[in-house]
Amino acid sequence: MANAVELTAPNGVKYSQPTGLFINNNFVPAQSGQTLETISPSDEKVITNVACANADDIDVAVEAARAALKSLEWKGISTSARGLLLFRLADLVERDRAILATIDAWDVGKPYTVAFEEDLGEVIQVFRYYAGFADKQFGQTIDTTPEKFAYTRHEPIGVCGQIIPWNYPVMMAAWKLGPALACGNTVVLKAAEQTPLSVLYLASLIKEAGFPAGVVNIVNGLGRVAGAAMTGHLGIDKIAFTGSTVAGREIMKASAINLKSITLETGGKSPLIVFDDAELDQAIKWTHVGIMSNMGQVCTSTSRVYVQESVYSKFVDGLKDYVQTATVIGDPFAEKTSHGPQVSKIQFDKILKYIEIGKSEGATLVAGGKRHGEKGFFIEPTIFSDSNDSMTIAREEVFGPFVVISPFKTEEEAVTRANDTQYGLGAAVFTQNIAKAHRVSAEIEAGMVWINSSNDSHYGIPFGGYKQSGIGRELGSYALSAYSQVKAVHVNLGTGKTDAQDSELQNVLRNVAPPRSPTLTYTTGLFMAIRSRSALRSSRLNTRPISHSVESEPLAALRVLGPVIDTPLTPIRRVAEGWFNSTVEAPGGKGTSPTYYRKTNQLRCFQKYRGATLGL
Repeated sequence: MANAVELTAPNGVKYSQPTGLFINNNFVPAQSGQTLETISPSDEKVITNVACANADDIDVAVEAARAALKSLEWKGISTSARGLLLFRLADLVERDRAILATIDAWDVGKPYTVAFEEDLGEVIQVFRYYAGFADKQFGQTIDTTPEKFAYTRHEPIGVCGQIIPWNYPVMMAAWKLGPALACGNTVVLKAAEQTPLSVLYLASLIKEAGFPAGVVNIVNGLGRVAGAAMTGHLGIDKIAFTGSTVAGREIMKASAINLKSITLETGGKSPLIVFDDAELDQAIKWTHVGIMSNMGQVCTSTSRVYVQESVYSKFVDGLKDYVQTATVIGDPFAEKTSHGPQVSKIQFDKILKYIEIGKSEGATLVAGGKRHGEKGFFIEPTIFSDSNDSMTIAREEVFGPFVVISPFKTEEEAVTRANDTQYGLGAAVFTQNIAKAHRVSAEIEAGMVWINSSNDSHYGIPFGGYKQSGIGRELGSYALSAYSQVKAVHVNLGTGKTDAQDSELQNVLRNVAPPRSPTLTYTTGLFMAIRSRSALRSSRLNTRPISHSVESEPLAALRVLGPVIDTPLTPIRRVAEGWFNSTVEAPGGKGTSPTYYRKTNQLRCFQKYRGATLGL
């Protein structure tokens, strides 16, 4: 294979490792000739070098994706054929599961057993899940009149730029590729510069599965170069990003150049609340899972723990004992290892810095707090107790095996403190009181809440956050809406008459009463008012009569508002009647009295502003 090297991993597995940029179903060198070193975090040795893309390479990849989007080899195949390609890819991942797990143990530092059982197991299921959805995206038919109807189509967004993180390389690629391809898009995916190897190997399987050239393009490169080129590229229609909140903000700015569709999954500082009626052994076990999984390198890690005062000391002691017993730090390829190294020297140094900050701020170091061994980026699982919410370690995302614990008194206090953060990705609640569990989960400001567990994930359940933890959702059927757009097609089967010309239809519409729900009626009234204001503005800008812009708006307003006699909407009803019967001039016409449209309790119907304009 061109642009590949033959490697032997520490566990003896031999395989061919692609090192080029995967563009148009070929591995090619970067145009600049630049490369990136990939370093094993276990022994700090270089594994190999891979091509490093710049903006010119991104241009080529986007051009390939754009051509594939319009090609009959992709656009012209059936939805079931798209699904079959994803099924084939899942089968190939399953065939080479041991190789992919080996690569992630070597390149990322994951325990091999975790990579094989958990990560690759989910990758296979994700591809199969979205393969099943490929031919099950249904539109609607909508009847409007006896002679008209409409239908909707789900169409691909176009070329999708996908930027994945270093903590779960193949899994994050699957999360993004699965729904994008099921919906018929084409992709330019950038692997993380720290951990590109397993994603490049996945690229070889994509070609083997039979995906047409250009449908999937995978590049390596620095975020500030290749990533920036993608987010600002006019040939990319959507950006899906997983990474830091800071980077997410920059991506939003860059994507505004052509109003790209955006999905962001960014940072977190997720809370875990333990009430005094919780089953403590269960809470302790899941607290360990929630923060120490993947060496704490999980965006949803429940790294802030709040424990009710009466069980606080018992919980802290129990967690310390459990972590020290359950954690086996060492070689990722060793069978019993549960805790590997941090992914890079940068992350390693960052975590050690936060440990020193915690000590200086006055928190109590309960366990860990130092490097493990002399080689590799290993850090002992670290527990701080007696923290307060003003401390840096309680507010900033550390992204490591690092947890802070503090006591609380009441349910209200716990919820308030849990929500006192810029993030809103996940949260966990431990209690045996079912009413309390649901009550607290409803009050927590987070996209995901676990009751009596932490960091559970399933490919069928939407994943995403509130606040500065992201925009949109991945996984489940919800991800499909992020990679498709809806087109409405209006069909006229009639004689060509307009609604305004059809007096019989007018009479029918005038006598149709809307639902009597005050909320629905009020909302519908607002909608009609907003449309009327837009038409008024249009008539002014284009210096044409408002009737040319509004057309049947008065009729529609009468139909909707005619039965309404509620005080807030009475003025709108009067205006609609006046428009229809030509007894009242349209807003802004000569002689219109601004006082006629006076304020009501809930709605300012008309207000004087350069004449009488419709205001809400």
